[in-house]
Amino acid sequence: MDVQQIKQRFGIVGNSPVLLRAIDIARQVAATDLSVLVTGESGTGKEIFPQIIHQMSHRKHAQYIAVNCGAIPEGTIDSELFGHEKGSFTGAFDKRRGYFEVADNGTIFLDEVAELPISTQAKLLRILEAGEFMKVGSSVVQKTNVRVVAATNVNLAQAIHNGKFREDLFYRLNTVPIIVPPLRERKDDIYFLFRKFTVDFSEKYRVPPITITPEALELLSTYRWPGNVRQLKNITEQISIIERERMIDAATLQNYLPNLYEQKLPTLYNSGIDSETFSSEREILYKILFDMKNDMTDLKKLVHELIHNDNQNINLKEDHINIIHRLYKDEVRTDIIQPQKTIDILPNEQHITDTEEIQEENLSLENREIELIRKALERHHGKRKLAADELGISERTLYRKIKEYDIK
Repeated sequence: MDVQQIKQRFGIVGNSPVLLRAIDIARQVAATDLSVLVTGESGTGKEIFPQIIHQMSHRKHAQYIAVNCGAIPEGTIDSELFGHEKGSFTGAFDKRRGYFEVADNGTIFLDEVAELPISTQAKLLRILEAGEFMKVGSSVVQKTNVRVVAATNVNLAQAIHNGKFREDLFYRLNTVPIIVPPLRERKDDIYFLFRKFTVDFSEKYRVPPITITPEALELLSTYRWPGNVRQLKNITEQISIIERERMIDAATLQNYLPNLYEQKLPTLYNSGIDSETFSSEREILYKILFDMKNDMTDLKKLVHELIHNDNQNINLKEDHINIIHRLYKDEVRTDIIQPQKTIDILPNEQHITDTEEIQEENLSLENREIELIRKALERHHGKRKLAADELGISERTLYRKIKEYDIK
């Protein structure tokens, strides 16, 4: 069975290379008994891949059990997975078989595996290494032949660093990794998914299918979809039920896309900033502007010091030189300082401009965006595709912003 046949059988929509690669890896590893770790953001459809692996393996006629590790209370997770003996704890009125016993010779899918307690992780590791486990309240070792496929939307490397996930378990689970791409990396698939969902909900609720205008399609394509395919499906269902008008324009669609304004901003800066500290591109842009303002304040103090000391035998500190070089490199000094006179402070005929009055730069986000777009276009001699790549936005979005801001 090839990738296209798998897509048809499991109802997978999309032709993104990263998605097709993930499907192909699942197809190849299905014939083995190797453990598989499926990673990806919430809502990307990770649960499809364990089903592909199971149905295409020699275990397909045995049990397939999907377990949401995050939905089971910590106090009962061991009992659910490994079973328990009668009287082993309060409420254990009967002997119980766990999932690993029930799914012997089959496949277990452990969703949200990062939510397992550390003690349970140790027991899972023993199953992966030796195929052995003990029921809660029992001292008898039991054997099981289960294929384990796990999934998580958590950064396991960070979880290991924080002591919340065992490193040895990670390597046992991660024998074959499958990475499910987020929807923002599958932009060409967004419309096809939307169209499929409209047809599905039209049949389900017996209403005419909705369609969208080109402007609304632009919004669908440029939105970042933090909830991925699940969010797209949810929004499509809402619109199908709520809206009486079957042609959906951009204004209507905006009402269903949270934080739309923040999502429209181009990605302008990337230096390893913690996403928990700066949750949007707008906050990152403001930080850059405020850092520039602080640099200019430091530079103003330096220039005033030079004037006061009459420029005699002055040795610049390293941090001052770094500020000057950074300002020259970023080409922002002429936008902020109004030159009045120059003082010779750098070797090799380098100069710095003194000012007695600093004009506060307009911190309007719109003006700054216009300035960045203009500079990108100038650097690439008007070639929109190259400028869009530098700004981190699509060429279509750049073209719309050029028209919106009337940039010549």
